[in-house]
Amino acid sequence: MLKDVTIGQFYPTGSVIHKLDPRTKILFTTAYIVMLFCINNLWGYLATFLVLVIVTLISKIPVGYIIRGIKGLVLIILLTVTLNLFMTPGNVVAALGPFNITLEGLKTATFMALRLIFLIVGTSIMTLTTSPLDLTDGMEWCMRFIPFVRRYAHELSMMMSIALRFIPTLMEETDRIMKAQKARGANFETGNIISRAKNLIPILIPLFISAFRRADELATAMEARCYRGGQNRTRMKQLVFENRDRVSFVLMFMMIGGLILTTMIKIPLIFPI
Repeated sequence: MLKDVTIGQFYPTGSVIHKLDPRTKILFTTAYIVMLFCINNLWGYLATFLVLVIVTLISKIPVGYIIRGIKGLVLIILLTVTLNLFMTPGNVVAALGPFNITLEGLKTATFMALRLIFLIVGTSIMTLTTSPLDLTDGMEWCMRFIPFVRRYAHELSMMMSIALRFIPTLMEETDRIMKAQKARGANFETGNIISRAKNLIPILIPLFISAFRRADELATAMEARCYRGGQNRTRMKQLVFENRDRVSFVLMFMMIGGLILTTMIKIPLIFPI
């Protein structure tokens, strides 16, 4: 399951989306996330699904590779769905022991599941189509317009970019440590919750040591290259909005307008809205 984490990885295919300015993709993804939390009916989620399918086909990223990112978070999605299903008050449609399943709970659980899945897929597409260096430059440009943050825009964007870059590295390191411990007779799959938590200690200690060692090596490498932050720093590659970025902005505003229209639709599809 650790290998199913795709957030933070870069999958080059040379598609049009890969060639877009990173600022365009960051702004597009931000607008997508905001709209995702504003959708209140299934028509909006159907429109969002259509947008994701189109973007995935254009990016030329294998669908199975994107689905892998969802598999790694199945437990979180199931936990969120279960809590919303049984903890939402309303009109009772079924009873499961001491718990009641309500119509509002079914609606909320369905919407939360779709929202989380679409959120994971959308953010994964951005990181899969954007190199860490481009992502850093794009985030730094966007942060310059945020008060109280613009002064530290470069440092913050660098930190987030490094964190995203090292997610798959740490996952691979964790998988390697688990296989080494299993070869020594460790058991991580049986026993109660307390015993499983205790069995994680032989994994966490070497993982923390490895993470601190990698951080120290990275800091040493940056100092050896005379890195001193973003002050008076020049870039070999300047970010420039091209025609394809302008077309993307037009499509983004069309998408916003379309999803706003879906929130006004009152035709029930499964649940009455």
